[in-house]
Amino acid sequence: KKDSWVFHPSWHICIYKRMFESENKTLAKEGVIHFLEMWQTQRLPPAPGFSEFVVGPLMDALSESSFYSRSSGQIIGTCPSLGIKLQKFLAAFFTNVPEEEKSVFLLKFIQRMSNRHWCAIPVLFLSMALAHIPACRALETEGLLALREVLQCTMITHQILLRGTAQCYLLKAAMHLTNIEKVSLSDISNFIVCLRPDESLGRGTVLWKMLCDWLHANDRHFQRPLNCGMPQDRTLLNVYVQFLVQEYLKTPIASVEDCLMPDWFEARLVATMILLAADVEEMTCEYNGTGRPKQIELKALLNPLLDILLKLGTNPYISILKTDKSLQLLLKLLQTCSVRCSNPRSDGVVTFLQNEFMSASESILDFLLRRLTTNELNTISDMERCNLYLAVVSELLSFCSVNGWTREVSFCGFISSLISASLCNLQEKSSEKNEKLGEQIQKVVSMASLSVVCEIIGQKPALQLQSLPAVETLKAVVSCSEFNRVLKKPYNMEKNSSLEELSPHQGWGKIIARYIRDQWVCLHFTLNNYENPSKDEDVEQFLFDVEKLTRCLQSALEALTILPSDHVLPVFHCMKILVPKLLESSESLCIEAFDLAWKTICSLSNTQLIFWPNLKAFVQFVFNPEVLAAAAENKNRAYTKIKEIMFQMIEMSSTKTGVFNTLLSYCCQTWMFPTCDNARAVENAFSNAGNYSELLVEACLFGTVFRRDQRLNQEVCAFVENLGSECAANVVTESTNRDDHYVRICAIKFLCLLDETNTLHKKFIEDFFMNLLDKDELMSKSKVRYYVNSLQHRIKNRLWQTLLVLLPKLHEDILTRTVDRILQAGYSNNQASVKYLIEWTIIWILHKFPHFLQKFWDCFSYDEDWLKTSICTFLSVLSHLDTIIQNTSEKTPILKKALVVVLQWCFHHNFSVRLYALVALKKIWGICKKLRMDDFETLTPVIESSLHQAESMHGTGNAKKNWQRIQKHFFFENFHPLKDYCLETIFYALPRLSEIAEEEWISLKKFTAFTDIPLSATFPCTCSHTELLDLKPSDWSQQDIGLKSAEPDNQRQWTDVQKKIIPWKNSTPDLDLELVFQDRATKLGKSNSRLIVVASLIDKPTNLGGLCRTCEIFGVSALIVGSLHYINDKQFQYLSVSAEQWLSLLEVKPFQLIDYLDQKKTEGYTIIGVEQTAKSCDLTEYCFPEKSLLLLGNEHEGIPANLIQQLDVCVEIPQQGVIRSLNVHVSGALLIWEYTRQQIIREKIQR
Repeated sequence: KKDSWVFHPSWHICIYKRMFESENKTLAKEGVIHFLEMWQTQRLPPAPGFSEFVVGPLMDALSESSFYSRSSGQIIGTCPSLGIKLQKFLAAFFTNVPEEEKSVFLLKFIQRMSNRHWCAIPVLFLSMALAHIPACRALETEGLLALREVLQCTMITHQILLRGTAQCYLLKAAMHLTNIEKVSLSDISNFIVCLRPDESLGRGTVLWKMLCDWLHANDRHFQRPLNCGMPQDRTLLNVYVQFLVQEYLKTPIASVEDCLMPDWFEARLVATMILLAADVEEMTCEYNGTGRPKQIELKALLNPLLDILLKLGTNPYISILKTDKSLQLLLKLLQTCSVRCSNPRSDGVVTFLQNEFMSASESILDFLLRRLTTNELNTISDMERCNLYLAVVSELLSFCSVNGWTREVSFCGFISSLISASLCNLQEKSSEKNEKLGEQIQKVVSMASLSVVCEIIGQKPALQLQSLPAVETLKAVVSCSEFNRVLKKPYNMEKNSSLEELSPHQGWGKIIARYIRDQWVCLHFTLNNYENPSKDEDVEQFLFDVEKLTRCLQSALEALTILPSDHVLPVFHCMKILVPKLLESSESLCIEAFDLAWKTICSLSNTQLIFWPNLKAFVQFVFNPEVLAAAAENKNRAYTKIKEIMFQMIEMSSTKTGVFNTLLSYCCQTWMFPTCDNARAVENAFSNAGNYSELLVEACLFGTVFRRDQRLNQEVCAFVENLGSECAANVVTESTNRDDHYVRICAIKFLCLLDETNTLHKKFIEDFFMNLLDKDELMSKSKVRYYVNSLQHRIKNRLWQTLLVLLPKLHEDILTRTVDRILQAGYSNNQASVKYLIEWTIIWILHKFPHFLQKFWDCFSYDEDWLKTSICTFLSVLSHLDTIIQNTSEKTPILKKALVVVLQWCFHHNFSVRLYALVALKKIWGICKKLRMDDFETLTPVIESSLHQAESMHGTGNAKKNWQRIQKHFFFENFHPLKDYCLETIFYALPRLSEIAEEEWISLKKFTAFTDIPLSATFPCTCSHTELLDLKPSDWSQQDIGLKSAEPDNQRQWTDVQKKIIPWKNSTPDLDLELVFQDRATKLGKSNSRLIVVASLIDKPTNLGGLCRTCEIFGVSALIVGSLHYINDKQFQYLSVSAEQWLSLLEVKPFQLIDYLDQKKTEGYTIIGVEQTAKSCDLTEYCFPEKSLLLLGNEHEGIPANLIQQLDVCVEIPQQGVIRSLNVHVSGALLIWEYTRQQIIREKIQR
């Protein structure tokens, strides 16, 4: 029947379920795609089992991150095909679900997303699919709770951008799918508060405005509380928020004074809803055309809070709980308003809040001053309260300074009083023998207060607080203080005198760490202001006393050893100032500082939130321009240590993306744009570029080949970034510039800014150019041939891109010394993309300096063996002869020479060479005709005949087609070496057209997005015409086939050819090859063989690598090695050719062998040793048991005597020669083959 199932739906479900659960991920992915496409293309009749199948096996299959990789032909930055198919499927499937079942299905779907740990990528694309379901009122309160659970799942990933994007789509899904009549604003607000403002729901973003619009449009439809009256002139949102504020600020009458801090959740919720209500009010006024709102509703909402804030300074009877909650709400309002995407000066809500809070600022500051300085904070739990007070001080000063309140008397008086009172508390000595907890806590609070004051003054110079007398006093006290001071643990705390102290939020050790950290913040502030003349003699003396500075640096090293990792940042800041002053006088101490600081950074590598600020501070003090210059001047131990750390950082960046970016960005900025305008300082700063040029060389060639999972993360992040401001996560999350491309971009932009007329720059350019040529020659010698898109191919491509960038800045003298080396590079056997760059370089040089043409003509005079891999390169250069002779007055001799040279290659026996020669001939002859030269009458018949024959080429094979293709190739038809010279062509258009891996394409958008280094005003970034950008890669691939190779038309028909088969190759598409490798773990140990080879005594990687390859080929069940570290050895990998990925490798140390062999004996294995002993058997006579364990001896000592006693039998290989023994790998291979041969014969007999 029409619209009915031919087979029962359970048959389909069974088949797809089997595919989804397959160990072959290629098959599983194919099954998922097929199932999604079936629902998209076929209108299937409803079936009850499919809904359960979707929220069960299908969602389990969709949890595999690797399925979301790009399809073939997709550009980086586009949505993966599975993501698109998932959106279309879910929309189509949900539409076909019966109305009465939609809510149930959607709830189960969302609950399935929340009841397991999902990786960031599947959660992102499932959330995106939910957001694209057509609007439908299907979610009720339970559905919003399920979405909250999903949000909490997204929080556990470290990928902030993907996490924020998933949150954006989940909010969109909630707005599209919520049944607003069945949910209350309380349900909505509890869901909204789970969205982080610094990751997704930032005020001022498109998402925030969309939410405001949704709240405005549905205000009258939300479920109302039963006991809530609704005034006609007010919105439900305003009524609800006012109720929320009043309930929040209510506190019990008899509150405990020393209670714990309230949870932040409520404050965050109330603050978010207040600002949403305010923005909805503004939006309503815009829609109604009533102009700018008078913020009447916002004032009504804030009145309860302002009433409390205005009384803080005068009413000492307000409960601590109420003050805590009001200050928490104030802080959250300030922080939410200060997000990156809002513009305070044009924001009516922010302006209103500034005016209101300024009126209460004096009361707030009086309260904070009293609480921070009069021993009212005296318990461990009060430290959280101290953090709240100091955060309010910092945020309030920042918030109110936006509109010019920088020198208000209340602020200046507050800062002065806070400094004076804090210093008094710190200098006060206890009159009792045993320190009391309250006194010690007050000292910690006072030091924390001074620390925050120092940070405010240092980070916000607009407040103009530096000149206050109290600040000078603070600097004087700090300069005379002892470093790393600690506070003795209070007596009453040791006795556990109270229940509150038995379970503190913070232990005493953590408090002391904070106390020491705050000391270093104050010291950094003092040191950082040494350039400003101090009014205090003690400060001046401290800043220029080498002995005191030395003790200070020693204390910094001590601090690094005692402070936890999240407290060392101010110590690094101090070291940045101290090390340049002490490098010459205390070099050993400075080197010790470098070492200890680097060890600290390495220990932070897994702590994401604190790693990057500390790394930046570390770079700023080790690679300080003054330090680099001083170390390079004497080339001493410090110079060596700095270079050692530099290369260690580059190595770390291969596993931790962004480390090299941080280092290079700081160095390039300080070398090119020193903060001091002094001529001497500018010269010293740039001299570092030459002294540490290895850094820039490595940067220009940098780019790791990522694992598939790493590459997938980068591709999905690129897709999210391409969404632009449409995705709020792109707006509110801070740009980190940690993409590997930014390393090369930074280096290239630095090189573009160099001025060849500057003597220093000129010398650097020449040395750098020579270094790159040396690097290329070294690579060419180390590896004559290399595969397309291999690491060597990519590095050579990057190298020649950099050389091409430097070309316009090179003077004739340096080219005179290097042109032979550049031409020599043309002889190498390079991949197509590298050839184009070399050819472009040669064309450009010959155009600028035509007198080098004679050297170019000499390239054609070598014998054929020398030219067999390079002649096509030089013929390609000749095809652009019009560009080369563009500015030459005497063109005739050059054209005549070119014709003579090209004609001899037009008749060459190699087909590819003839094609390139004919293209060049056609171009050159066209120039001659255009110039109407009559000097070539004798050559005219030959040339015309050759070109006519080429144009009318026919016959067997693809000769004519190839002739047409090569003429249409971009390098000959579209590319212009001068007009196309720009960053976009070098780094994007040319790599794309030469079909190098897409990871090597760097778009101009990325160059402009990286703002740490400005773009050069003189170097061309893009071309006026976009012809190359519009082209697609040609199907003609430049290949230099050796001159001795046979014509394709005349190849012999071989009857017997070499056959090397990769068994899985025929069943696995190339694009999914890496999926197979990811799945290898499930395949290990599944060999039919029962042979185990034990190679724990072998210690040479070459022997182990070859043995690994042999074992895999013959299906050995397991190879035992002494250490798994061998598999990372390059020699091992060279010989194993990836066999270790398909073979079960186990580690058994040599000293563990006796126990291991005993265990295998109990499992029924026969222990066979490969050794010559008195009782050994001849290999040709020995019959291997099915369960055999083969023990191989050491390369030199063989099998030790204690292990020979463990053997069941020794087998030796019969020998005919004089040499006593075979190589251990060869011996093992012979026995493995003999075992395999016997098993094959046995199986044939059994069949």
